[in-house]
Amino acid sequence: MKKILFFLAATALVSACKNSTNQNEEKAQEETDSLAVETTESQMDVTFYGDTINDEGAISTAKLAALMAENDSVPVKLVGTVNSSCQKKGCWMKMDIGNGEEMRVSFKDYGFFVPKNLNGETAIVDGYAFVDTIDVDFLKHLAEDAGKSEEEIAAITEPEVSVNFVANGVIIKS
Repeated sequence: MKKILFFLAATALVSACKNSTNQNEEKAQEETDSLAVETTESQMDVTFYGDTINDEGAISTAKLAALMAENDSVPVKLVGTVNSSCQKKGCWMKMDIGNGEEMRVSFKDYGFFVPKNLNGETAIVDGYAFVDTIDVDFLKHLAEDAGKSEEEIAAITEPEVSVNFVANGVIIKS
């Protein structure tokens, strides 16, 4: 009889410990889940691509022209609006730099891509801005990636001098 009582008491004790442990684990998980939801909601949807970067020291893309007035190239961290991205792979995006101008952003060593459906999101890019002449063949390639019509692609007949950017890291906020 003593053995049965001992067995029942031990079983009850183990069961109580298990229930307490499970309840504590469940409570901790619920707290973690609610904290994660609060953090996500308060920070919007933020996604990182390439190197880990932050928004510290980022300047507006609208200020890039003034910065580039004295230099053909400059290392810089920018924040601005994404107008579009490559429809085929997400291998580039275009950002508004003011005055109806756009800057094409590519990604260091073709090492990462962004979503193919970007339009209106805020992006922070860290890397290198430079002025470059884009030849007709590459402009046609970019137009094809953007989903332009055959007529629009055929209308490209002149090289284009523009500001471009190679990003080490990108943050997209939506």
